[in-house]
Amino acid sequence: MSLSPLTAVTPIDGRYYNATHELANFFSEFALIKYRVLVEVEYFIALCESGIPQLAHFDGSLNERLRSIYQNFTIEDAQWIKEKEKITNHDVKAVEYFLKNEFEKLGLHDSLEFIHFGLTSQDINNTAIPYSWKEAINQVYFPQIDEVITELKGLIDSWKEVPMLARTHGQPASPTRLGKEVKVFVERIEKQIELFRQIPFSAKFGGATGNFNAHHVAYGSTDWVAFANKFVNETLGLSRSQTTTQIEHYDNFAASCDALKRINNILIDLCRDMWTYISMDYFKQKITAGQIGSSAMPHKVNPIDFENAEGNLGIANALFEHLAAKLPISRLQRDLTDSTVLRNIGVPFAHTLIAIKSTLRGLRKLILNEAALQADLENNWAVVAEAIQTILRREGYPKPYEALKDLTRTNTQVTQETIATFVDGLNVPDEVKAEIKSITPGNYTGVSL
Repeated sequence: MSLSPLTAVTPIDGRYYNATHELANFFSEFALIKYRVLVEVEYFIALCESGIPQLAHFDGSLNERLRSIYQNFTIEDAQWIKEKEKITNHDVKAVEYFLKNEFEKLGLHDSLEFIHFGLTSQDINNTAIPYSWKEAINQVYFPQIDEVITELKGLIDSWKEVPMLARTHGQPASPTRLGKEVKVFVERIEKQIELFRQIPFSAKFGGATGNFNAHHVAYGSTDWVAFANKFVNETLGLSRSQTTTQIEHYDNFAASCDALKRINNILIDLCRDMWTYISMDYFKQKITAGQIGSSAMPHKVNPIDFENAEGNLGIANALFEHLAAKLPISRLQRDLTDSTVLRNIGVPFAHTLIAIKSTLRGLRKLILNEAALQADLENNWAVVAEAIQTILRREGYPKPYEALKDLTRTNTQVTQETIATFVDGLNVPDEVKAEIKSITPGNYTGVSL
């Protein structure tokens, strides 16, 4: 049975393929091979510029033709490498053989042994993978999360003056503004993105055990640390870890996973709040012609986008948590457990992307039901008790909290009339009574934020 959206094992490549297919450019087997080829080619060019006598005849005239090997890399090229891997039983070695074959086509027969010179496979993997991760974050994740922020800011502007009953512990509390409650999420997301952007995309590049043993024994007068720093930091735009074993520490990669998890947690919080507001009838949802809300109940329009987002964010966070906990741990100078785990970094990324797109769909379906918000405020006049007792405290009224507690903590509904009768019986000046009576659940919303 051939692979298709109907036969894929995971929903990432099946049901949600349309939402995730762009990630194949960064996390597929093809992409990993292509990024390995990129690193190998750029490393060879860097060696040619390092002053090694055997490569001194390279003047840079072939650089563009060399770079075209990865720039024009095809599925057929990747398949050639996979066929070679069946013989070598080593994925990076197969890439080396592919490049030797390509170099021979360019007539570079005397330079073949400087492909992958002095390196171990992790020098390639631990630069190719953070390179692909960086590109996916910058090209896909940040634009998508910025779209969520933009959407939320539009809602903030639309709802900035809409009063709403707040609920703490699920109970009616001091009123707020709907726009301000949305702004809470924007501030949280933006603060976490700011922290996320400070995390380096770290890479390892230093030979079999991080000491440039092979490089140093061949060319002892070359400053290989300076060479590697320039290659990784400047050519690849990554951040080279200076003292390593055979593999990258993954500490900064773990920090990236933790950062994504924190942002996902904020999105879960947002989705649950929106789901709850919909259940309270604060929002209606736009209806798409032909779509079914419930197979049994024709009247329903379910908040499925927020539910879908919450579910996918949970899966993503479980995997991010495992990546962050597992990858920084490796026995002695290395074991192979990181290799198979790293092949799955696109999975939580994909579930995060699915969730972000679902969140956007949910937000764009919302229709404010202002009448429901106003009715909820009107049915909860008890929430102005805080305002009344605060003014009474200001006036030196004896035990105002206790007086309002006796008024409001009963099983009978507190209404505007109840409040007015209570205020009329207070021993305070008439102007204070008028001030108190002017307070309503709809205008007791604090300062504009």
